[in-house]
Amino acid sequence: MISLPTSKSELKALIGTGLTEAEVKSRLEEIGPNTLKEKKKKTPFQLFLDQFKDFMIAILISASIIAGIIGEWSDTIIILVIVILNAIMGFIQEYRAEKALEALKKMSETHTRVIRNGKTQTIHSSELVPGDILICEAGNMIPADIQLLEGSAVKMDESSLTGESVPVDKKPLIEELDSPDINSENHLFKGTFQTNGRGVGIVLKTGMDTQFGKIADLLQEGSPETPLQIRMKKFGKTISLLILLICLIIFGLGLLRGEEPLELMMISVSLAVAAIPEALPALITIALSLGAARMAKKEALIRKLPAVESLGSITFICTDKTGTLTKNQMTVVRHFSEEKDHVYSGYDNLQLALALNNDVKIDEGGKLLGEATELALVHHLIEQMDKKAYQEILQTLPRIGEIPFDSDRKLMSTFHQMGDQVLVICKGASECILAVLNDQNDIQKIKKESQDWAEAGERVLAFAGKVLKKLPPKSEWDKIESELSFWGLVGMIDPPREEVKEAIQECKTAGIQPVMITGDHPATAKTIAKEVGIFEEGDLVLSGSELREMSDEDFGNQVEKITVYARVSPDQKLRIVRILQQRNQFVAMTGDGVNDAPSLRASTIGIAMGITGTDVSKEAAHMILLDDNFATIVRAIREGRRIFDNIRKFIKYIMTCNGAEIWTITLAPLLGLPIPLLPIHILWINLVTDGIPALALAREKAEKNIMKRPPRPPKQSFFADGLGIHILWVGILMAGITLFTQYWAIRQGWHWQTMVFSVLAFSQLGHVMAIRSDQISLFKLGLFTNTPLILSIIGTLILQILIIYLPFFNQVFHTEALNLPELLFTLGMGLVVFHAVEFEKWLKNIRRAKTE
Repeated sequence: MISLPTSKSELKALIGTGLTEAEVKSRLEEIGPNTLKEKKKKTPFQLFLDQFKDFMIAILISASIIAGIIGEWSDTIIILVIVILNAIMGFIQEYRAEKALEALKKMSETHTRVIRNGKTQTIHSSELVPGDILICEAGNMIPADIQLLEGSAVKMDESSLTGESVPVDKKPLIEELDSPDINSENHLFKGTFQTNGRGVGIVLKTGMDTQFGKIADLLQEGSPETPLQIRMKKFGKTISLLILLICLIIFGLGLLRGEEPLELMMISVSLAVAAIPEALPALITIALSLGAARMAKKEALIRKLPAVESLGSITFICTDKTGTLTKNQMTVVRHFSEEKDHVYSGYDNLQLALALNNDVKIDEGGKLLGEATELALVHHLIEQMDKKAYQEILQTLPRIGEIPFDSDRKLMSTFHQMGDQVLVICKGASECILAVLNDQNDIQKIKKESQDWAEAGERVLAFAGKVLKKLPPKSEWDKIESELSFWGLVGMIDPPREEVKEAIQECKTAGIQPVMITGDHPATAKTIAKEVGIFEEGDLVLSGSELREMSDEDFGNQVEKITVYARVSPDQKLRIVRILQQRNQFVAMTGDGVNDAPSLRASTIGIAMGITGTDVSKEAAHMILLDDNFATIVRAIREGRRIFDNIRKFIKYIMTCNGAEIWTITLAPLLGLPIPLLPIHILWINLVTDGIPALALAREKAEKNIMKRPPRPPKQSFFADGLGIHILWVGILMAGITLFTQYWAIRQGWHWQTMVFSVLAFSQLGHVMAIRSDQISLFKLGLFTNTPLILSIIGTLILQILIIYLPFFNQVFHTEALNLPELLFTLGMGLVVFHAVEFEKWLKNIRRAKTE
């Protein structure tokens, strides 16, 4: 049983030191990690067995058993071997996809800040134990049930636990520890989000012992299917019914022709198993999940799988400036100080403001830690005075309270004990500071100074302050930010990232409009946007105050021309997303703060910042930028387009091949030809030529024009852009070549069935080589630019030759060795489809060149 401190003095002492490493280790061993019990996963063996649950596979196994009963043991054995090989392939694919998704999930797990051994540490949330001292900050997800011991203006979003969307006020309680209760105003609960304030708490419960853990079983849900998976599943069901109907017709026609019923049944069942695209949803899942794993290596972590396919549809990217377009390396380039009425001897007021109105900390090694803007201010101050003087100010004027920055006020105020008086310091955007000054005489001068600096591309912060006799009660703090004296201005620059300009140009070439949304002054925003290439002549700049005055109709008429938004609040970001969506635009929106969550959820792709982003924003997002870099968004869009293109390619390949098999078996009896293929032939083609190359297509490199074409409309039919027509005509051509081979070989007295079997196999391999690119000929693309595909084709060719010429395989597959004329004819016919598809590309390129 873990004991926790009970008295106020013990709790206060623990806040300063936290637990020791030895205490943490023993508690982890006793109660285990701070994780929820997950739904029991299938073992690898269960995954393997699942491959046999398909209805058509069950019918095929039954048919092979019947064949064995009547003495056809070779057919029985080889069909069962093929079924097992098929199951092994399916298992490997599904297992790889599951492991890829697990890796993504692990990457997106949260971290938290605690006090241990007297130091502030960042640890994985699963390492928390009861008794840990947790630092609670706005934007964080609470990782365990805790009691708030110290805190200021703490508000919690407990909707994930209670369903109540209104933030709840929380108050510290240090006098005694109390059991966590859902209605308590002193406790913060696992899985809820801190929307305001900061505090310190002690961990009471972890893992399944938390309030969230008690309902964890109700929260176990599988990953939702993507729109593409749903569409392909519906399509698969429709086509499956059609194929079953065709198989019944083939069976009926065969009976009328006097064919053996058992052989007809085996052929019909084999054709159904081979032609029904039941694996398509699984192949799509594999392609999406492996694609997401590749994106993670490129610093784009996909949290929700539908985002992978949605990336190809994005038409607008609404991005923050600081840290995404810029380096987030703030440098103060100039300041202006009001030289009058110094409130503390020895220092001017701006120096006091730079030293005290921030959350910068000093670690044991003397290094400054904090947010980029505040670090820049403190570094600038230390350049004017030594570090010792800076630390002396911190010790002499300790902070006794604060009103944290929020996006509505755009101000941050801190209160400091100055003898028997209280010093108030306020920092914020220049126009917000001007609104709370007591002296309006110099406002025009300050405005002009701010405007000039902003037009030079600088971020401008203003400072003001006053002295109070005493600190009023918290209920009156909202009145403190008024009647302030102006103390000075600071101008800072944050240089753009080197790669951003090229990425923005790539966006525009790809039909994607980048838009900058920033809290900076409009003039600053416009200057930076021009520099990186977002703003061009004819574009509009809109401020938050102007947006507030506009009706939705007026805003909608201009929204597609606006490329810069300045001084915008989070609720306005949501409005921007909705108005763009009303104009049939598909929006990617970046965000890092608590209040960005609604706009991230509402956008087509919500993108959270991995470095500066809060837990709230990450939870709401579809994708997380691990490096906070705009260029990573563009790389992710490029990768998303590539993945979708490759999914289209292997669907094109599988559906064309399946169609060819159906046409071949269906048309042969109608043309007076014998059934061209045995069940074992159909199953072999399905296993080797359909399965392995299709997966290898998912590794195909991006088309050269992938970022020079407009975004794909999400509601566009999957078979648009000639895909459906290609499947139809190439399938018929492949079947026609196969049936012509059968007819000609019978006339010549050749080994026609082996030739038909081989022509169909070789045609499908030729087809997969030709469709590697929709535009570029294989001869220009290069034979060895997709190594897995080439290896799979070489392997399949070798296996097919062995089946033709090895006596053992002749018996198993009922094939016969071909002589040289037969082999050359077979190879020649097998190349017809390849050349026909290459010719189709040549014609399309000529038409495209004429239109361009």
